[in-house]
Amino acid sequence: MPANMFAAKKARRSNPMVRRISLFDKRRNRTRFRIATNAAGRPRLSVFRSGKHIYAQIIDDRAGATLVTASSNEKESRVGKTWNKDAAQSVGKKIAERALAKGVKQVVFDRGGYIYHGRVKALADAAREGGLEF
Repeated sequence: MPANMFAAKKARRSNPMVRRISLFDKRRNRTRFRIATNAAGRPRLSVFRSGKHIYAQIIDDRAGATLVTASSNEKESRVGKTWNKDAAQSVGKKIAERALAKGVKQVVFDRGGYIYHGRVKALADAAREGGLEF
């Protein structure tokens, strides 16, 4: 390859005007698009996972409002470690009982850009056991 082709590739990579979308963002956008087209008016159960905690919220996209939240970061009923599957299961149970108290029974599960495995799966299974349907 000529040297100018390498220079062109390098310029494309380092161009600040070119917006690169990470693989995580692509997965998240793809998931949200599928949820938006197939939700049929049901609120979505959105999951956010950090290194130390896991958060879940039920969002009504039509009203643009959060109906119910739960996290492993809450003071009451905190389990020992907040970053493992046990913590995710307790968050799933909490979000299910709070949603049922608000009258929300059917939701659409929004895993975001996370793979349905480990803590995300544990939260979803616990929410199903708690009475949510998705």
